[in-house]
Amino acid sequence: MLGEGYSPSSVENAAQLAGMPVGPLALIDEVSLTLVKHIRDQSKHDVEAAGGTWVPHPAEAVVNTMLDDHGRKGKAAGAGFYDYPAKGKKQLWPELNTIFVDHQKAINADLQHLIDRFLFIQSIETVRCLEENVLTSIKDANIGSIFGIGYAPWTGGAVQFINQYGIREFVTKATELSNTCGERFAPPSMLLNKAENNETF
Repeated sequence: MLGEGYSPSSVENAAQLAGMPVGPLALIDEVSLTLVKHIRDQSKHDVEAAGGTWVPHPAEAVVNTMLDDHGRKGKAAGAGFYDYPAKGKKQLWPELNTIFVDHQKAINADLQHLIDRFLFIQSIETVRCLEENVLTSIKDANIGSIFGIGYAPWTGGAVQFINQYGIREFVTKATELSNTCGERFAPPSMLLNKAENNETF
């Protein structure tokens, strides 16, 4: 979202309005941008070693810019998406607005669109985990999403959110997001099959 030109404060606010405990920029600072890049590089290596094709995520360019061009590694290093003054409260690094923000896009941002993206991508990835047997039960998927990755508790979990939203309505919305925001939002086969039979998880 930041790489697309949205305001960093809108990104953080949308995540919290969606029900996440913290915004993604604060979370990445906590775990460090260097770790995020390391995991990305290792994942790319593993996919290619297995004969697959790595599909870059749009956020990769943002992480590279933060690290390679500005040396901002995260909270432990004292500088990431946020500034961490010795005294006083952390605040978003003002230069993010200069480097990334498209002011027209930021002004016209649809907060609900950003909220939907946060909720939908995590639910879609959870279904992929079920499809690939990384997760083997709906209960684990729902509980794990809340307590493990901080998914919005009000939903009942990443899979329960799909049930609440309506399986066919979820697929329709996910397809719309896929068309506008990237293939990663495309509904997995398991989700399409459930929608076709109008079955909940």
